[in-house]
Amino acid sequence: MRKLKAISLVLLLCLGIQARAGEGMWIPVLVGEMNIGEMRERGFEVTAEDIYAVNQASLTDAIVRFGNGCTGGLISDKGLIITNHHCGNSYIQQHSSVEHDYLTNGFVARSLDEELPNEELTVTFLRRMEDVTERVLAGVNDDCNEAERAKQVRANINTIVAEAKKDTHYEAAVESFYYGNQYFLFVYEIFNDVRLVFAPPAGIGDFGAEEDNWTWPRHTGDFSLFRVYANSENKPSEYSTGNVPYKPEYHFKVSTEGVKKGDPTMVLGYPAVTTQYVPSYHIEMLRDLIYPKVVEIRDAKLDVINRYVEDDIKIRIQYAAKHSAIANSWKRWKGELKGFESLRAVDRKRDYETRFNEWVAQDPARKDKYGNVVSEYEAIYGEFGKYRMAREYLLEVMGARGIEAIWLAGQFERLLQLIEQGKDADQINEEKDFLKDLLDKHYKDYSKDVDRDIAVKLVEMMDNDLKGEFRPAFLDLIGSKFKGNHKTFVDELFARSIFDDQDKLNELVAKIDKKKVKTVKKDPAYRYFSDLRGVFYNSVDGRFKVLSNKLDSLNRIWMSGLMEFDTAKVFYPDANRTMRLAYGNVKGYEPRDGVIYKYRTTLDGVMEKHNPAVYEFNVPEKVIELYNSKDFGPYAEDGVLTVCFVADNHTTGGNSGSPVLNRRGELIGVNFDRAWDGITSDLVFNTELSRNISVDIRYVLFVIDKWAGATNLIDEIFPG
Repeated sequence: MRKLKAISLVLLLCLGIQARAGEGMWIPVLVGEMNIGEMRERGFEVTAEDIYAVNQASLTDAIVRFGNGCTGGLISDKGLIITNHHCGNSYIQQHSSVEHDYLTNGFVARSLDEELPNEELTVTFLRRMEDVTERVLAGVNDDCNEAERAKQVRANINTIVAEAKKDTHYEAAVESFYYGNQYFLFVYEIFNDVRLVFAPPAGIGDFGAEEDNWTWPRHTGDFSLFRVYANSENKPSEYSTGNVPYKPEYHFKVSTEGVKKGDPTMVLGYPAVTTQYVPSYHIEMLRDLIYPKVVEIRDAKLDVINRYVEDDIKIRIQYAAKHSAIANSWKRWKGELKGFESLRAVDRKRDYETRFNEWVAQDPARKDKYGNVVSEYEAIYGEFGKYRMAREYLLEVMGARGIEAIWLAGQFERLLQLIEQGKDADQINEEKDFLKDLLDKHYKDYSKDVDRDIAVKLVEMMDNDLKGEFRPAFLDLIGSKFKGNHKTFVDELFARSIFDDQDKLNELVAKIDKKKVKTVKKDPAYRYFSDLRGVFYNSVDGRFKVLSNKLDSLNRIWMSGLMEFDTAKVFYPDANRTMRLAYGNVKGYEPRDGVIYKYRTTLDGVMEKHNPAVYEFNVPEKVIELYNSKDFGPYAEDGVLTVCFVADNHTTGGNSGSPVLNRRGELIGVNFDRAWDGITSDLVFNTELSRNISVDIRYVLFVIDKWAGATNLIDEIFPG
């Protein structure tokens, strides 16, 4: 193992300057060794220490992980955070109602007192990171089997994390890179008093909605503002009226200089997951098994939700965040399927694997280490695909975005167990409090009609698709009791279950005892949840984990072999939800013959798309007035207001909300999406097509200043 690690680092440091334009998600602490030379050649003026440093303020100090899945950036010395509208969408929605529809009309806090707290929202700062590979792999050698290796690595990681957290309020994590060939320690500070400051209306912040999602050209002002608060010592604190705006170590200077074609740009943030080095069999599995079916399932869900939200304002507000969550991956999967074909992704991977095997065969030592890797991949994926498919399917049905009544029934499982096991009252009351809070949140955003109609579609699909060991027992009732009528089956489920009725559930939580536990277990929603859960754990999850572990072990060997084999390739680490730097240039692209996409869009394009009859394309009246009068303030160039721009920075999910910086490290935009044509960049990066989409900071300022008249925020961003 130590030998593999040494090979990895030597190759990385030698090859770092050979990256293709825009490709790569780089580790900030290694930028000085691997990237800064090329960055200077591209025109960047920042130093490695400007980007990341332990003993001085740096750009990474102004980056936050926003919630659990986005990024944000500090833009004032009073803790003001900019992120995407779609990252703040669920929190904006929580504050919205028919009477106060902040989703549609926007929200502006004109003083600190008007800012809105957000339960469960956190922002996380990276305080330091370091390579701990040698410490993690201490005691690991070639004589260890996989179980022994995993046990030793886990013990070493636990020790490192405990030491990092000792006598501090910090959190820490050790993350694996290159499938276990390298490890880094990350130390974090987490703040949990984060308040909503500004949200543009849907006609700006969600302009184009799902129709335009993942596409270019784009005209969305996808931003929102929040503020992080701290106690009097500038430390994290639970929400309190006595908290004060956090004073950051560093915040971004906002530039109104604008962008032009060819400008160097960099993106800092927390990209989620990429899998650049998977074998052909992985992509084949996604193409032939996984994506077509999960797209079909989400088609069914979206068909129902779309039908209701068109005519019902209350349901549109209730299901705004759910709709976005369902639709986002749905459209990405469709784009990746298209990209797999157009890029011949499987064939290209197969050709690469053939060349790898030919190289391996030339040397006995290589044959001993890598001779069976590709054939083992083929064998494992031959079985793994069906378990991954079953797992994805069941989670789509029984998860929070599936049949909600069945999901909610599953949330009562722990309470029932505690009562049956005779646990002490404190444990039971704690679980009751959790469920009371859950019920309030759930029913605020729940429609029985939507849930029932989704259930009809999903039950019919399950009845047709799930066979043998993956088939839950309740599906057989459809034929034996309901003569194959899925709607009648679902109607009886909702007629007999209490899991679509908040009042009955509140009463149950208050008065539950062992006798009522037996009654709950007879409830059809709970029985169907139990059937689904039984299939998941008894027939799917165990084998899925065994095969996943085999793939993890094989991936580590494969990664090491690739680094030895392909000495002309840069092996940057896959994204794994840790902070990364990507850099590239502002540029358009040509998606197909005869089509040229420019690098920017303007407010002219917003007005061209304006359609007051279509919710997602209805431009706010004030914006129309400003456009007609050409009242753009200082944010336009030659009378033209830029809205969005594209560059070839390598981004993925999790980079939503990432600050986009110019050559001097100043904020020029906020990343919010990728272009459909290069959407396969999580698995196959295409230099000619892969583009990240950002909202221009000048459009953001125009909305804050000219649309909202929020001079308090403009003065804060540009003090003095």
